[in-house]
Amino acid sequence: MKNIVNKIFASKYWWLLLLVILFAVNYIALTFHARFDLTKEKRYTLSKATKDLLKNLDDEVQIDVFLKGEFPAGFKKLANSTEEFLGLLKDRNSSKMHYRIISPQDEMPRLMNKTYEDTLIGMGASAINLSVQVKAGEENKRVYPVAIISYKGRQALVNLYAGGRRMITAVEMNSAEALMEYQFAKTLDGLINPSKPLIGYSMGNGEPTDYKTYDLQQTLQQDYQMFLLDLKKQPIIPDTFKVLLIVKPTAQFTEEEKLKIDQYIMRGGKLLCFIDNLIAEQDSLRYTPETIAFDRDLNLTDQLFKYGVRINTDLVMDLQCDYMPFAVGGSQDNPQFEFLKWNYYPLFESGGNHTINKNTGLIAGRFVNSIDTINTPEIKKTPLLYSSANSRAISTPALISINENKNVPEDAKFKKKNIPVAFLLEGKFTSLYRNRASKSQIDSLNAAGIPFRNESIDGGKMIVVGDGDMVLNDISPKDGPLPMGMNFYTMGSQYEYQFANRDFLLNCMEYLVNKPGIIETRNKDIVLRLLNSQKVKDQKTTWQFINIALPVLLVLLFGWVYQQVRKRKYAA
Repeated sequence: MKNIVNKIFASKYWWLLLLVILFAVNYIALTFHARFDLTKEKRYTLSKATKDLLKNLDDEVQIDVFLKGEFPAGFKKLANSTEEFLGLLKDRNSSKMHYRIISPQDEMPRLMNKTYEDTLIGMGASAINLSVQVKAGEENKRVYPVAIISYKGRQALVNLYAGGRRMITAVEMNSAEALMEYQFAKTLDGLINPSKPLIGYSMGNGEPTDYKTYDLQQTLQQDYQMFLLDLKKQPIIPDTFKVLLIVKPTAQFTEEEKLKIDQYIMRGGKLLCFIDNLIAEQDSLRYTPETIAFDRDLNLTDQLFKYGVRINTDLVMDLQCDYMPFAVGGSQDNPQFEFLKWNYYPLFESGGNHTINKNTGLIAGRFVNSIDTINTPEIKKTPLLYSSANSRAISTPALISINENKNVPEDAKFKKKNIPVAFLLEGKFTSLYRNRASKSQIDSLNAAGIPFRNESIDGGKMIVVGDGDMVLNDISPKDGPLPMGMNFYTMGSQYEYQFANRDFLLNCMEYLVNKPGIIETRNKDIVLRLLNSQKVKDQKTTWQFINIALPVLLVLLFGWVYQQVRKRKYAA
Protein backbone atom coordinates (compact mmCIF):
# COMPACT_ATOMS: atom_id res chain seq x y z
CA MET A 1 0.00 0.00 0.00
CA LYS A 2 2.85 2.34 0.87
CA ASN A 3 4.51 1.63 -2.49
CA ILE A 4 1.29 2.42 -4.36
CA VAL A 5 0.93 5.77 -2.59
CA ASN A 6 4.57 6.62 -3.34
CA LYS A 7 4.12 5.77 -7.04
CA ILE A 8 0.98 7.96 -7.23
CA PHE A 9 2.70 11.01 -5.79
CA ALA A 10 5.83 10.35 -7.85
CA SER A 11 3.70 10.60 -10.98
CA LYS A 12 3.34 14.00 -12.60
CA TYR A 13 -0.45 13.44 -12.84
CA TRP A 14 -1.04 12.99 -9.09
CA TRP A 15 -2.86 16.33 -8.92
CA LEU A 16 -5.38 15.10 -11.48
CA LEU A 17 -6.24 12.13 -9.29
CA LEU A 18 -6.79 14.41 -6.28
CA LEU A 19 -9.09 16.61 -8.39
CA VAL A 20 -11.16 13.56 -9.42
CA ILE A 21 -11.43 12.45 -5.79
CA LEU A 22 -12.51 15.96 -4.76
CA PHE A 23 -15.26 16.06 -7.41
CA ALA A 24 -16.41 12.56 -6.42
CA VAL A 25 -16.70 13.49 -2.74
CA ASN A 26 -18.70 16.65 -3.57
CA TYR A 27 -21.03 14.72 -5.90
CA ILE A 28 -21.73 12.09 -3.22
CA ALA A 29 -22.36 14.83 -0.63
CA LEU A 30 -24.86 16.55 -2.93
CA THR A 31 -26.63 13.34 -3.91
CA PHE A 32 -26.80 11.59 -0.55
CA HIS A 33 -27.62 14.02 2.26
CA ALA A 34 -27.60 12.73 5.84
CA ARG A 35 -27.97 14.37 9.24
CA PHE A 36 -27.25 12.73 12.58
CA ASP A 37 -29.14 14.05 15.62
CA LEU A 38 -26.91 13.48 18.63
CA THR A 39 -28.97 15.58 21.06
CA LYS A 40 -30.50 13.73 24.00
CA GLU A 41 -34.04 15.02 23.37
CA LYS A 42 -33.78 14.56 19.56
CA ARG A 43 -34.17 18.28 18.97
CA TYR A 44 -33.40 18.00 15.25
CA THR A 45 -35.53 14.93 14.46
CA LEU A 46 -38.94 15.31 12.82
CA SER A 47 -41.86 13.10 13.81
CA LYS A 48 -43.36 10.58 11.38
CA ALA A 49 -46.53 12.68 11.01
CA THR A 50 -44.52 15.74 9.92
CA LYS A 51 -42.43 13.68 7.50
CA ASP A 52 -45.59 12.23 5.94
CA LEU A 53 -47.06 15.73 5.50
CA LEU A 54 -43.93 16.92 3.69
CA LYS A 55 -43.63 13.78 1.60
CA ASN A 56 -47.21 14.00 0.29
CA LEU A 57 -47.16 17.69 -0.71
CA ASP A 58 -48.55 18.20 -4.22
CA ASP A 59 -47.82 21.93 -4.41
CA GLU A 60 -45.25 24.41 -3.19
CA VAL A 61 -45.29 25.72 0.39
CA GLN A 62 -44.06 29.23 1.20
CA ILE A 63 -43.28 30.08 4.84
CA ASP A 64 -42.61 33.68 5.87
CA VAL A 65 -41.19 34.20 9.37
CA PHE A 66 -41.34 37.74 10.79
CA LEU A 67 -38.38 37.61 13.17
CA LYS A 68 -35.78 39.68 11.37
CA GLY A 69 -34.19 42.62 13.17
CA GLU A 70 -32.56 43.66 16.43
CA PHE A 71 -34.18 41.72 19.28
CA PRO A 72 -33.36 40.83 22.88
CA ALA A 73 -31.48 37.56 23.39
CA GLY A 74 -34.64 35.48 23.92
CA PHE A 75 -36.23 36.41 20.60
CA LYS A 76 -32.89 36.11 18.79
CA LYS A 77 -32.69 32.55 20.06
CA LEU A 78 -36.27 31.92 18.93
CA ALA A 79 -35.46 33.35 15.48
CA ASN A 80 -32.38 31.11 15.16
CA SER A 81 -34.31 28.03 16.34
CA THR A 82 -37.08 28.76 13.83
CA GLU A 83 -34.60 29.06 10.97
CA GLU A 84 -32.94 25.79 12.02
CA PHE A 85 -36.31 24.04 12.10
CA LEU A 86 -37.32 25.38 8.69
CA GLY A 87 -33.99 24.06 7.41
CA LEU A 88 -35.07 20.60 8.60
CA LEU A 89 -38.36 20.93 6.71
CA LYS A 90 -36.56 21.99 3.53
CA ASP A 91 -34.15 19.05 3.82
CA ARG A 92 -37.14 16.67 3.70
CA ASN A 93 -38.63 18.23 0.53
CA SER A 94 -36.31 20.85 -0.90
CA SER A 95 -38.23 21.23 -4.17
CA LYS A 96 -41.55 22.24 -2.55
CA MET A 97 -40.53 23.83 0.75
CA HIS A 98 -39.45 27.48 0.64
CA TYR A 99 -38.98 29.92 3.49
CA ARG A 100 -37.63 33.38 4.22
CA ILE A 101 -37.00 35.51 7.29
CA ILE A 102 -38.33 39.05 6.84
CA SER A 103 -39.09 42.13 8.91
CA PRO A 104 -42.76 43.03 9.49
CA GLN A 105 -41.87 46.67 8.81
CA ASP A 106 -40.65 45.88 5.26
CA GLU A 107 -42.84 47.09 2.40
CA MET A 108 -44.70 44.41 0.49
CA PRO A 109 -43.70 44.06 -3.16
CA ARG A 110 -46.07 45.53 -5.73
CA LEU A 111 -48.08 47.26 -2.96
CA MET A 112 -47.20 50.90 -2.37
CA ASN A 113 -47.02 52.10 1.25
CA LYS A 114 -48.22 48.78 2.65
CA THR A 115 -46.04 46.74 4.99
CA TYR A 116 -46.20 43.13 6.07
CA GLU A 117 -47.31 44.41 9.48
CA ASP A 118 -50.62 45.51 7.97
CA THR A 119 -51.23 41.99 6.72
CA LEU A 120 -50.30 40.46 10.08
CA ILE A 121 -52.72 42.72 11.94
CA GLY A 122 -55.44 41.88 9.43
CA MET A 123 -54.86 38.17 10.09
CA GLY A 124 -55.19 38.64 13.84
CA ALA A 125 -51.53 38.67 14.90
CA SER A 126 -50.74 40.49 18.14
CA ALA A 127 -47.54 42.47 18.63
CA ILE A 128 -45.28 42.37 21.66
CA ASN A 129 -43.91 45.80 22.51
CA LEU A 130 -40.27 45.67 23.60
CA SER A 131 -37.55 48.17 24.40
CA VAL A 132 -34.45 47.23 22.38
CA GLN A 133 -30.94 48.60 22.91
CA VAL A 134 -29.51 49.94 19.63
CA LYS A 135 -26.46 52.06 18.73
CA ALA A 136 -28.44 55.30 18.94
CA GLY A 137 -29.82 54.36 22.36
CA GLU A 138 -33.08 52.65 23.26
CA GLU A 139 -35.77 51.92 20.67
CA ASN A 140 -39.33 50.66 21.10
CA LYS A 141 -40.01 47.71 18.81
CA ARG A 142 -43.12 45.80 17.89
CA VAL A 143 -42.23 42.13 17.67
CA TYR A 144 -44.46 39.67 15.80
CA PRO A 145 -43.34 36.15 16.78
CA VAL A 146 -45.44 34.57 14.03
CA ALA A 147 -45.12 32.98 10.61
CA ILE A 148 -47.45 32.78 7.62
CA ILE A 149 -47.77 29.53 5.66
CA SER A 150 -49.08 29.80 2.09
CA TYR A 151 -50.31 26.72 0.21
CA LYS A 152 -52.53 26.51 -2.88
CA GLY A 153 -53.69 30.11 -2.53
CA ARG A 154 -54.60 29.68 1.13
CA GLN A 155 -52.81 31.29 4.07
CA ALA A 156 -52.67 30.58 7.77
CA LEU A 157 -50.95 32.16 10.74
CA VAL A 158 -48.53 30.21 12.96
CA ASN A 159 -48.01 31.51 16.48
CA LEU A 160 -44.39 30.86 17.47
CA TYR A 161 -44.60 32.29 20.98
CA ALA A 162 -47.67 32.01 23.19
CA GLY A 163 -46.14 33.44 26.38
CA GLY A 164 -47.09 36.53 28.31
CA ARG A 165 -46.87 39.99 26.87
CA ARG A 166 -45.04 41.53 29.82
CA MET A 167 -43.13 38.76 31.58
CA ILE A 168 -41.02 37.07 28.90
CA THR A 169 -39.25 34.16 30.58
CA ALA A 170 -36.67 31.57 29.55
CA VAL A 171 -39.17 28.80 30.37
CA GLU A 172 -41.73 30.27 27.95
CA MET A 173 -39.12 30.60 25.21
CA ASN A 174 -38.07 26.98 25.78
CA SER A 175 -41.69 25.87 25.59
CA ALA A 176 -42.10 27.81 22.32
CA GLU A 177 -39.15 25.92 20.80
CA ALA A 178 -40.52 22.57 21.98
CA LEU A 179 -43.93 23.30 20.41
CA MET A 180 -42.54 24.62 17.13
CA GLU A 181 -42.95 21.38 15.16
CA TYR A 182 -46.50 20.96 16.46
CA GLN A 183 -47.48 24.51 15.50
CA PHE A 184 -46.16 24.18 11.95
CA ALA A 185 -47.45 20.62 11.44
CA LYS A 186 -50.95 21.47 12.72
CA THR A 187 -51.20 24.57 10.53
CA LEU A 188 -49.87 22.85 7.42
CA ASP A 189 -52.25 19.94 7.93
CA GLY A 190 -55.12 22.43 8.20
CA LEU A 191 -54.14 23.97 4.84
CA ILE A 192 -53.82 20.56 3.18
CA ASN A 193 -57.15 19.38 4.64
CA PRO A 194 -59.25 22.58 4.87
CA SER A 195 -62.53 20.98 5.99
CA LYS A 196 -63.40 22.03 9.56
CA PRO A 197 -64.89 19.54 12.08
CA LEU A 198 -68.31 20.39 13.54
CA ILE A 199 -68.58 21.29 17.23
CA GLY A 200 -71.88 21.42 19.09
CA TYR A 201 -72.20 24.09 21.79
CA SER A 202 -74.86 22.94 24.22
CA MET A 203 -77.50 25.49 25.21
CA GLY A 204 -80.88 25.45 26.90
CA ASN A 205 -79.57 24.97 30.45
CA GLY A 206 -78.33 28.46 31.16
CA GLU A 207 -75.05 28.15 29.26
CA PRO A 208 -73.67 31.62 28.38
CA THR A 209 -74.04 32.77 24.78
CA ASP A 210 -73.22 36.46 25.30
CA TYR A 211 -69.99 38.48 25.23
CA LYS A 212 -68.41 36.12 27.76
CA THR A 213 -68.05 33.52 25.00
CA TYR A 214 -66.55 35.95 22.46
CA ASP A 215 -62.96 34.66 22.72
CA LEU A 216 -64.21 31.07 22.88
CA GLN A 217 -65.93 31.53 19.53
CA GLN A 218 -63.00 33.41 18.00
CA THR A 219 -60.54 30.77 19.17
CA LEU A 220 -62.50 27.79 17.87
CA GLN A 221 -63.69 29.25 14.56
CA GLN A 222 -60.16 29.16 13.14
CA ASP A 223 -60.13 25.35 13.02
CA TYR A 224 -63.72 24.29 13.74
CA GLN A 225 -67.33 25.07 12.86
CA MET A 226 -69.28 25.70 16.05
CA PHE A 227 -73.08 25.51 16.13
CA LEU A 228 -75.53 26.15 18.94
CA LEU A 229 -77.31 22.95 19.94
CA ASP A 230 -80.48 23.28 22.03
CA LEU A 231 -80.88 19.98 23.90
CA LYS A 232 -84.49 20.75 24.69
CA LYS A 233 -85.48 21.03 21.02
CA GLN A 234 -83.17 18.50 19.36
CA PRO A 235 -84.56 14.92 19.35
CA ILE A 236 -80.96 13.60 19.33
CA ILE A 237 -77.42 14.93 19.14
CA PRO A 238 -76.35 14.27 15.53
CA ASP A 239 -73.25 12.16 14.93
CA THR A 240 -71.95 14.83 12.56
CA PHE A 241 -70.80 16.76 15.64
CA LYS A 242 -67.36 15.58 16.63
CA VAL A 243 -67.53 17.13 20.12
CA LEU A 244 -70.32 18.28 22.40
CA LEU A 245 -69.11 21.31 24.38
CA ILE A 246 -70.90 22.08 27.67
CA VAL A 247 -69.79 25.34 29.30
CA LYS A 248 -71.02 26.54 32.70
CA PRO A 249 -74.65 25.38 32.71
CA THR A 250 -76.74 27.02 35.44
CA ALA A 251 -80.10 25.21 35.07
CA GLN A 252 -80.90 21.61 35.93
CA PHE A 253 -80.71 18.94 33.19
CA THR A 254 -83.80 16.81 32.62
CA GLU A 255 -83.65 13.04 32.18
CA GLU A 256 -84.52 13.45 28.48
CA GLU A 257 -81.55 15.78 27.97
CA LYS A 258 -79.23 13.46 29.90
CA LEU A 259 -80.38 10.53 27.74
CA LYS A 260 -79.48 12.47 24.57
CA ILE A 261 -75.99 13.19 25.94
CA ASP A 262 -75.60 9.60 27.11
CA GLN A 263 -76.52 8.01 23.78
CA TYR A 264 -74.36 10.50 21.88
CA ILE A 265 -71.40 9.27 23.94
CA MET A 266 -72.42 5.63 23.45
CA ARG A 267 -72.33 6.18 19.67
CA GLY A 268 -68.74 7.43 19.89
CA GLY A 269 -69.31 11.16 20.41
CA LYS A 270 -66.75 13.13 22.43
CA LEU A 271 -67.69 15.29 25.41
CA LEU A 272 -65.88 18.37 26.75
CA CYS A 273 -67.36 19.84 29.95
CA PHE A 274 -66.47 22.98 31.89
CA ILE A 275 -68.85 22.85 34.85
CA ASP A 276 -69.32 24.96 37.99
CA ASN A 277 -71.02 22.72 40.54
CA LEU A 278 -71.47 25.65 42.94
CA ILE A 279 -73.07 29.06 42.67
CA ALA A 280 -70.11 31.33 43.43
CA GLU A 281 -69.63 34.52 41.42
CA GLN A 282 -67.26 37.46 41.79
CA ASP A 283 -70.11 39.83 40.88
CA SER A 284 -71.83 38.87 44.15
CA LEU A 285 -69.02 40.62 46.07
CA ARG A 286 -69.40 43.98 44.32
CA TYR A 287 -72.11 45.27 46.62
CA THR A 288 -71.68 43.06 49.67
CA PRO A 289 -68.48 42.01 51.47
CA GLU A 290 -69.42 38.33 51.57
CA THR A 291 -71.46 35.67 49.82
CA ILE A 292 -72.28 32.01 50.34
CA ALA A 293 -71.41 29.37 47.72
CA PHE A 294 -73.96 26.56 47.41
CA ASP A 295 -74.85 23.65 45.16
CA ARG A 296 -76.34 24.39 41.71
CA ASP A 297 -78.04 20.99 41.63
CA LEU A 298 -77.44 20.44 37.91
CA ASN A 299 -78.58 16.79 38.12
CA LEU A 300 -75.41 15.58 36.36
CA THR A 301 -73.73 13.89 39.33
CA ASP A 302 -75.13 10.39 38.67
CA GLN A 303 -74.26 10.57 34.96
CA LEU A 304 -70.66 11.66 35.45
CA PHE A 305 -70.35 9.15 38.31
CA LYS A 306 -71.33 6.38 35.91
CA TYR A 307 -68.60 7.50 33.49
CA GLY A 308 -65.94 7.52 36.22
CA VAL A 309 -65.70 10.98 37.85
CA ARG A 310 -67.44 13.14 40.43
CA ILE A 311 -67.32 16.94 40.58
CA ASN A 312 -67.32 17.79 44.28
CA THR A 313 -69.36 20.52 45.91
CA ASP A 314 -66.32 22.33 47.30
CA LEU A 315 -64.00 25.20 46.41
CA VAL A 316 -60.28 24.86 45.77
CA MET A 317 -58.17 27.60 47.39
CA ASP A 318 -54.49 27.98 46.56
CA LEU A 319 -51.59 30.18 47.64
CA GLN A 320 -50.53 30.06 43.98
CA CYS A 321 -53.21 32.36 42.64
CA ASP A 322 -54.04 35.50 40.67
CA TYR A 323 -54.38 39.02 42.07
CA MET A 324 -57.36 41.26 42.83
CA PRO A 325 -57.54 44.91 43.94
CA PHE A 326 -58.75 45.34 47.55
CA ALA A 327 -59.48 48.49 49.55
CA VAL A 328 -56.83 48.60 52.29
CA GLY A 329 -57.22 52.16 53.53
CA GLY A 330 -58.34 55.68 52.73
CA SER A 331 -61.87 56.94 53.11
CA GLN A 332 -65.19 55.71 51.79
CA ASP A 333 -65.18 58.42 49.13
CA ASN A 334 -61.50 57.96 48.28
CA PRO A 335 -60.46 54.38 49.10
CA GLN A 336 -56.86 53.21 48.75
CA PHE A 337 -56.54 50.01 46.71
CA GLU A 338 -53.77 47.44 46.73
CA PHE A 339 -53.34 44.27 44.67
CA LEU A 340 -53.49 41.18 46.88
CA LYS A 341 -53.58 37.49 46.09
CA TRP A 342 -57.12 36.11 45.86
CA ASN A 343 -57.00 32.44 46.84
CA TYR A 344 -60.29 31.70 45.07
CA TYR A 345 -58.55 32.44 41.73
CA PRO A 346 -56.08 29.50 41.71
CA LEU A 347 -53.43 29.06 39.03
CA PHE A 348 -53.20 25.43 38.00
CA GLU A 349 -50.16 23.46 36.98
CA SER A 350 -50.31 20.82 34.27
CA GLY A 351 -47.33 18.62 35.05
CA GLY A 352 -46.84 17.73 31.39
CA ASN A 353 -48.05 14.16 31.98
CA HIS A 354 -50.12 14.04 28.77
CA THR A 355 -50.15 15.37 25.24
CA ILE A 356 -52.92 17.82 26.19
CA ASN A 357 -50.98 19.61 28.91
CA LYS A 358 -47.46 19.17 27.52
CA ASN A 359 -45.50 22.44 27.44
CA THR A 360 -48.50 24.37 28.76
CA GLY A 361 -48.12 27.24 31.22
CA LEU A 362 -50.21 28.14 34.25
CA ILE A 363 -53.98 28.08 33.71
CA ALA A 364 -56.26 30.46 35.59
CA GLY A 365 -59.39 29.29 37.36
CA ARG A 366 -62.16 31.00 39.33
CA PHE A 367 -64.10 29.40 42.18
CA VAL A 368 -63.07 25.91 41.07
CA ASN A 369 -64.42 22.53 42.23
CA SER A 370 -62.19 19.54 42.86
CA ILE A 371 -62.82 16.23 41.06
CA ASP A 372 -62.66 12.66 42.38
CA THR A 373 -62.44 9.48 40.29
CA ILE A 374 -64.62 6.40 40.61
CA ASN A 375 -63.48 2.79 40.33
CA THR A 376 -64.41 1.96 36.73
CA PRO A 377 -61.79 -0.53 35.47
CA GLU A 378 -62.56 -0.09 31.76
CA ILE A 379 -61.97 3.67 31.92
CA LYS A 380 -58.48 5.17 31.99
CA LYS A 381 -58.42 8.41 34.00
CA THR A 382 -55.64 10.98 33.47
CA PRO A 383 -55.44 14.14 35.60
CA LEU A 384 -54.81 17.18 33.42
CA LEU A 385 -54.83 20.04 35.93
CA TYR A 386 -54.18 20.13 39.66
CA SER A 387 -53.39 22.59 42.40
CA SER A 388 -49.97 23.50 43.77
CA ALA A 389 -48.34 22.07 46.91
CA ASN A 390 -49.99 24.80 49.03
CA SER A 391 -53.72 24.44 48.57
CA ARG A 392 -56.89 23.42 50.35
CA ALA A 393 -60.53 22.59 49.61
CA ILE A 394 -63.44 24.04 51.61
CA SER A 395 -66.82 22.30 51.66
CA THR A 396 -70.25 23.83 51.17
CA PRO A 397 -71.96 25.86 52.30
CA ALA A 398 -68.82 27.98 51.95
CA LEU A 399 -68.64 31.59 53.09
CA ILE A 400 -66.62 33.75 50.69
CA SER A 401 -65.59 37.07 52.18
CA ILE A 402 -63.38 39.85 50.83
CA ASN A 403 -62.36 40.47 54.44
CA GLU A 404 -60.30 37.28 54.29
CA ASN A 405 -57.56 39.23 52.53
CA LYS A 406 -57.14 41.66 55.40
CA ASN A 407 -54.94 39.06 57.06
CA VAL A 408 -52.20 36.94 55.53
CA PRO A 409 -53.56 33.40 54.85
CA GLU A 410 -52.53 30.85 57.43
CA ASP A 411 -50.08 28.58 55.63
CA ALA A 412 -50.96 25.72 57.97
CA LYS A 413 -54.37 25.49 56.30
CA PHE A 414 -52.85 25.22 52.81
CA LYS A 415 -51.09 21.88 53.16
CA LYS A 416 -52.86 19.81 50.51
CA LYS A 417 -51.14 19.32 47.19
CA ASN A 418 -52.08 18.20 43.69
CA ILE A 419 -55.85 18.51 44.11
CA PRO A 420 -57.16 17.46 40.66
CA VAL A 421 -59.65 19.74 38.90
CA ALA A 422 -59.65 18.29 35.35
CA PHE A 423 -59.64 14.71 34.06
CA LEU A 424 -59.40 12.97 30.72
CA LEU A 425 -61.48 9.77 30.55
CA GLU A 426 -60.78 7.16 27.88
CA GLY A 427 -62.19 3.70 27.24
CA LYS A 428 -65.54 1.96 26.89
CA PHE A 429 -68.26 3.84 28.77
CA THR A 430 -71.36 2.19 30.23
CA SER A 431 -74.71 3.90 29.70
CA LEU A 432 -76.35 5.55 32.70
CA TYR A 433 -79.64 4.10 31.41
CA ARG A 434 -78.48 0.52 31.05
CA ASN A 435 -81.26 -1.76 32.39
CA ARG A 436 -83.28 1.30 33.42
CA ALA A 437 -84.31 3.02 30.18
CA SER A 438 -88.09 3.27 29.99
CA LYS A 439 -90.09 2.13 26.96
CA SER A 440 -90.97 5.73 26.10
CA GLN A 441 -87.28 6.71 26.15
CA ILE A 442 -86.31 3.83 23.87
CA ASP A 443 -89.24 4.59 21.56
CA SER A 444 -88.16 8.25 21.29
CA LEU A 445 -84.70 7.13 20.14
CA ASN A 446 -86.13 4.63 17.68
CA ALA A 447 -88.39 7.35 16.24
CA ALA A 448 -85.25 9.38 15.52
CA GLY A 449 -83.66 6.37 13.82
CA ILE A 450 -81.17 5.73 16.64
CA PRO A 451 -81.25 2.37 18.47
CA PHE A 452 -80.53 2.40 22.21
CA ARG A 453 -76.97 1.35 23.18
CA ASN A 454 -75.94 -0.09 26.56
CA GLU A 455 -72.27 0.77 26.16
CA SER A 456 -70.04 2.88 23.99
CA ILE A 457 -67.82 1.77 21.15
CA ASP A 458 -64.12 1.36 21.88
CA GLY A 459 -61.97 4.47 22.06
CA GLY A 460 -64.48 6.74 23.79
CA LYS A 461 -63.10 10.04 25.14
CA MET A 462 -64.32 12.85 27.35
CA ILE A 463 -62.76 15.65 29.37
CA VAL A 464 -64.37 17.00 32.54
CA VAL A 465 -63.18 20.26 34.17
CA GLY A 466 -64.48 21.56 37.50
CA ASP A 467 -64.59 25.22 36.43
CA GLY A 468 -66.99 26.88 34.01
CA ASP A 469 -65.19 30.23 33.93
CA MET A 470 -61.93 28.80 32.62
CA VAL A 471 -62.91 29.26 28.95
CA LEU A 472 -64.98 32.44 29.36
CA ASN A 473 -63.60 35.95 29.01
CA ASP A 474 -63.90 39.24 30.90
CA ILE A 475 -64.93 42.44 29.16
CA SER A 476 -63.37 45.87 29.46
CA PRO A 477 -65.52 49.01 28.97
CA LYS A 478 -62.61 50.46 27.01
CA ASP A 479 -61.18 47.49 25.10
CA GLY A 480 -64.23 45.23 24.81
CA PRO A 481 -63.95 41.44 25.26
CA LEU A 482 -60.56 40.35 26.62
CA PRO A 483 -58.76 37.09 25.79
CA MET A 484 -59.66 34.17 28.02
CA GLY A 485 -57.13 33.72 30.80
CA MET A 486 -56.76 37.48 31.29
CA ASN A 487 -58.01 39.14 34.48
CA PHE A 488 -59.87 42.41 33.90
CA TYR A 489 -58.99 43.63 37.40
CA THR A 490 -55.23 43.44 36.76
CA MET A 491 -55.33 45.15 33.35
CA GLY A 492 -52.70 47.87 33.11
CA SER A 493 -50.99 46.83 36.36
CA GLN A 494 -47.72 45.02 36.91
CA TYR A 495 -49.76 41.84 37.41
CA GLU A 496 -51.35 41.89 33.97
CA TYR A 497 -50.81 38.51 32.33
CA GLN A 498 -52.54 36.25 29.84
CA PHE A 499 -52.59 32.72 31.20
CA ALA A 500 -52.65 29.59 29.06
CA ASN A 501 -56.43 28.97 29.17
CA ARG A 502 -56.78 29.35 25.41
CA ASP A 503 -53.99 26.84 24.78
CA PHE A 504 -55.59 24.37 27.18
CA LEU A 505 -58.97 24.64 25.42
CA LEU A 506 -57.41 24.12 21.99
CA ASN A 507 -55.31 21.21 23.20
CA CYS A 508 -58.39 19.50 24.67
CA MET A 509 -60.36 20.02 21.47
CA GLU A 510 -57.54 18.88 19.20
CA TYR A 511 -56.98 15.71 21.21
CA LEU A 512 -60.67 14.82 21.04
CA VAL A 513 -61.06 15.64 17.34
CA ASN A 514 -57.90 15.64 15.28
CA LYS A 515 -55.35 13.16 14.00
CA PRO A 516 -53.35 11.38 16.72
CA GLY A 517 -50.10 11.72 14.74
CA ILE A 518 -50.29 15.52 14.65
CA ILE A 519 -51.12 15.71 18.35
CA GLU A 520 -48.15 13.51 19.21
CA THR A 521 -45.76 16.18 17.92
CA ARG A 522 -46.59 18.09 21.12
CA ASN A 523 -44.64 15.49 23.09
CA LYS A 524 -41.24 16.84 22.08
CA ASP A 525 -39.17 17.93 25.08
CA ILE A 526 -36.35 20.43 24.94
CA VAL A 527 -34.53 20.43 28.25
CA LEU A 528 -33.86 23.87 29.66
CA ARG A 529 -30.38 23.52 31.12
CA LEU A 530 -30.13 26.53 33.38
CA LEU A 531 -27.21 27.26 35.67
CA ASN A 532 -27.76 26.86 39.39
CA SER A 533 -27.94 30.50 40.50
CA GLN A 534 -26.90 29.70 44.07
CA LYS A 535 -23.83 27.77 42.91
CA VAL A 536 -22.96 30.56 40.48
CA LYS A 537 -23.05 33.00 43.37
CA ASP A 538 -21.05 30.77 45.75
CA GLN A 539 -18.41 29.69 43.20
CA LYS A 540 -18.13 32.96 41.28
CA THR A 541 -14.49 33.65 42.30
CA THR A 542 -13.39 30.06 41.61
CA TRP A 543 -14.73 30.02 38.07
CA GLN A 544 -13.43 33.50 37.33
CA PHE A 545 -9.96 32.28 38.32
CA ILE A 546 -10.28 29.12 36.18
CA ASN A 547 -11.55 30.97 33.09
CA ILE A 548 -9.46 34.15 33.26
CA ALA A 549 -6.38 33.87 35.46
CA LEU A 550 -5.50 30.19 35.02
CA PRO A 551 -4.97 30.32 31.21
CA VAL A 552 -2.65 33.32 31.65
CA LEU A 553 -0.68 31.54 34.38
CA LEU A 554 -0.36 28.43 32.23
CA VAL A 555 1.03 30.49 29.33
CA LEU A 556 3.54 32.17 31.65
CA LEU A 557 4.52 28.81 33.15
CA PHE A 558 5.03 27.30 29.71
CA GLY A 559 7.17 30.30 28.68
CA TRP A 560 9.30 30.03 31.82
CA VAL A 561 9.81 26.26 31.33
CA TYR A 562 10.67 26.81 27.66
CA GLN A 563 13.28 29.43 28.56
CA GLN A 564 14.84 27.16 31.18
CA VAL A 565 15.10 24.32 28.69
CA ARG A 566 16.78 26.59 26.14
CA LYS A 567 19.26 27.90 28.72
CA ARG A 568 20.34 24.39 29.68
CA LYS A 569 20.48 23.20 26.08
CA TYR A 570 22.62 26.02 24.79
CA ALA A 571 24.68 26.69 27.94
CA ALA A 572 28.40 27.02 27.23
